Amino acid sequence: MGNETKERLPLRMKPETSRRLEQWYAADNCRSKNEFVEKAVNFYVDYLEMRDDRSLLPTALLAVLDGRLGRLEDLIARREYTREVELDMVIGIIADAMEIDRDDLKRRRAESVRNVKATNGLISLEKRARAAEEPNWDGDPWQD
Repeated sequence: MGNETKERLPLRMKPETSRRLEQWYAADNCRSKNEFVEKAVNFYVDYLEMRDDRSLLPTALLAVLDGRLGRLEDLIARREYTREVELDMVIGIIADAMEIDRDDLKRRRAESVRNVKATNGLISLEKRARAAEEPNWDGDPWQD
């Protein structure tokens, strides 16, 4: 169990409450009735704090969510950084291989902005290639 100290509290309860405690402590995977009562008290205190603070979530749940969201944010940031490095490499290779003038670059940027806005960023290479192969096609290259 560890070296933690615990306070002993006298506890009296109605027979019906005692029966419910006996019924549910094992079902909740608690090793003892004491553990079950402690969990129940913490749950009820979280409930009371939630009502007093007018917050939507109990403190314990907020702490868990903050931890998980922090890890998710770190993961996304690392993946985004890696993707940006790869994109910079591709752009550098293309820029070295192609001689693109400022007007062409400006036109392509405007076209790309329109494409990304029209698709909410869900651009498919296959659809883009199909649109390039069929320049007179009057359909939307971004729709299936």
